Amino acid sequence: MSAIAIDLPEKVTSARDGILAFAEQEVLPRHEANQALFENPRSLYREDGRFSDDLLALIREVRTASAAAGFYQMCVPEKLGGGGLGHLAYFVAWNALFHRCGPQNWLMLYALAHWAFGPSRLLTQVTPEAQQRILAGLMDGTRSMCFGLSEPNAGSDASMIKTRARKDGDGWRISGRKIWTSNAPIANYCVVFAVTDADRAAAKQGGISAFLVPTDSPGFTVQRIIKLFGHIGGDEAELALEDVYVEPWQIVGELDQGFSAALYGVSLGRIYNSARAVGYGRWAVELALEYASTREAFGSTISQYQGVTFPLADSATELHAAHLMGINAAMLLDQGNPAVKELSMTKAYSVQAGYRAVDRAIQTHGAMGFTNEVGLTQAWHSLRIVNVADGTNEILNRTIAQRLLKGDTDI
Repeated sequence: MSAIAIDLPEKVTSARDGILAFAEQEVLPRHEANQALFENPRSLYREDGRFSDDLLALIREVRTASAAAGFYQMCVPEKLGGGGLGHLAYFVAWNALFHRCGPQNWLMLYALAHWAFGPSRLLTQVTPEAQQRILAGLMDGTRSMCFGLSEPNAGSDASMIKTRARKDGDGWRISGRKIWTSNAPIANYCVVFAVTDADRAAAKQGGISAFLVPTDSPGFTVQRIIKLFGHIGGDEAELALEDVYVEPWQIVGELDQGFSAALYGVSLGRIYNSARAVGYGRWAVELALEYASTREAFGSTISQYQGVTFPLADSATELHAAHLMGINAAMLLDQGNPAVKELSMTKAYSVQAGYRAVDRAIQTHGAMGFTNEVGLTQAWHSLRIVNVADGTNEILNRTIAQRLLKGDTDI
C-alpha cells in the first residue's frame, strides 16, 4: 500500500523498479563480498586520502554495469543519447536507492549518473566537439567528471570567485584555486568556473565563464584531499590551476555567462539531495521502529513508551511531507516551470527533516545508535553535509523570501 495518492507514470515506476533490481543484483552483493574492504578504512583509502585501487575498481564496475543495463544514463536527455526520463524519475529513483540500500551499501551512489559526476543535462551546454570527445566515455561509465565552482573565499556567494581565465591567442589560460570539489580525485574532467571579464564580474553582470578541463591537463593539480568527520580519506578535494590552457571547444555555455550553465545542474542537485534526505530518513525510521519493537526495558518493549515512538511519528509526518514536496517540485521542473521557490522549499525542508529522522533514530537505539554496524552515524554524516551542499538552508530561505516579496506567493 502506498502513502502517495499521485499516480506516477509507468515509465517512472518501471525505471525505479529496474534500478532497485539492479542494486539487488549488482550493488548489495559487491558489498557483501567485500566486507573486509569496506570495514577497514586503511583498505578503502591510500596514504594520501584518495580511494584505493580496489575501491576504484568496484566503483567502475558498478558504473559500467549500470550503463550497460541502461540505468546509469536513464535521466540523461535523449539528444545526448540517454533515456530522457527527467526530474521526477531522478527523484523517485534516488529516493528508492537511498531507502533500500541505506548508508552502508554506498556503491549505489554510482548506479545512477549524478549531475556533477556523470552525464546529465549540463552536457547539453558543451560544444559539439566536446560532446564528440567526452560523451561516449561518460555515457558508458568508464569516465567521470566534477564541478569546480566553490573557492576558499567564495562559497554561497559564487560571484566572489577569484579564478581567472586570461586570453591567450584563440584560447585562455586559467589560474586559481577550487575547493569542495566532489569526485575530483577520480574525475577525468572538471567544469571550471573562472572570471573572463573582471569589470562585468565586479558589477555582477556576468563576466564569469565555464570551461571543460581534462584533469590531466598540464597545470591542473589535485592539491589535497579534504577529510571530513575524522575520516582518513574521501572524495572532496582542493584543486590548483596554474596557467591551464583551454581552447574554444572547451567553453560550456556562452562566454561570460557561466552561471547560466551552472543552473542546468543546480536543479538536479537539489532534487538529488532532497531524495537522499527522504530516502535515508525513511530507512532510519524503519530501522528505529524495528529496534523499538524488540528492545525491552522496564518490563515491556520500548515501543510502548511515547517518549520513544512520538519522535518517530513526528519524523514519519515530516518525511511524508518532504516526499510529497519532492514529487511536486520534480513534476513542476518537468513541466518547464523553473520552480525556484518550490525547489528551494523542498531542498531546505527535506534535508532538515531527514537529518532529524536519523538523529531521532540514533536516540531510539541509545548507545547502539553510535556504532558502525548499525550505520546511522554514516547517514547522519551524509545528511549533515547536505544541509550545506547545493545551497545552504539559509541561502534557500533567502531565495524563498525574495520570491515571495516579488509576488510569487502561491503556496
